Order: sequence, then C-alpha cells, then structure tokens
Amino acid sequence: MLRRLLYLLLLVSLPLAAAEGFSVKDLAGQTHTLAGYQGRWVLVNFWATWCPPCLDEIPDLIALHDGRKDLAVIGVALEYKDAKEIRKFVDDNLMSYPIVLGNDKLLLQFGEASVLPTTYIYNPQGKLVKVHRGVLTRQQIDKLTAGG
Repeated sequence: MLRRLLYLLLLVSLPLAAAEGFSVKDLAGQTHTLAGYQGRWVLVNFWATWCPPCLDEIPDLIALHDGRKDLAVIGVALEYKDAKEIRKFVDDNLMSYPIVLGNDKLLLQFGEASVLPTTYIYNPQGKLVKVHRGVLTRQQIDKLTAGG
C-alpha cells in the first residue's frame, strides 16, 4: 500500500512528457529509445499474460510491426512471475516485436498503465499523440497513423 502511494506521488510529480525520452531494454538486452525510432510511429503497448483483451491485440500488433516499415511496436509485460514465463509466452505466441519486462521504475518513464492493455502512441516526430486504454485494433491504428 505504501509502495503504491509513493508510486502515485512520484507519478503526479513527473510531467507526462517524461515518456518522450524513454529508454528501455528488451528481453534480448537491446536498448530501445524513442530517439532511435525517429521518423517512425511508435506504439508502446503495456500488457499481461493473464489479460484476455491484451491477448486479442497480439496478432494485430505482430502484423503491424512486421508489415509496416513506418511503425514500430514495443511490448511491455506487466504483472509476471519471472522472465522465463514471459520468454515462453513470447515464443509460444510468435511475438516478433521487442518485449520489455515492466516494473515500477519503467512505468515512471511513461505514466500509468492501471488498465490493461494501455498503449502509448508516438508520432514520427517523437511526440506523444495518444494514450489508449483498452483494446486497440489494427484498423484503429491504421486510421490514427494515416498521413503521419
């Protein structure tokens, strides 16, 4: 409870723009920064293995990541037992986009993800343009990113 309260206090004190300079490390040890994706749309998708709506998004996120050179997807796993569990899940579901193990410190770079799934969407100039809570379909993403 105290940990959650401290987290919320820190969250309130940080500007939401902090995510515009994120730096995360994926399961393979590769670092991903927003600046590294300059010129591309970036979707940072917070999810959990136990979350049915999150699982519904995975095929569309894979298709977008694999099919659109102007768009990158980064998945952030939350509420997991250990890295081995997430690696197995990623392999079993053929998730081709980078997966990051989320924690409280990482969440401070973005804001909150109290609803899963939550997706932070950045335009090609690196500006946060939308935080979407709930299922986000390929059609919604295509519409949002059209004319980029």
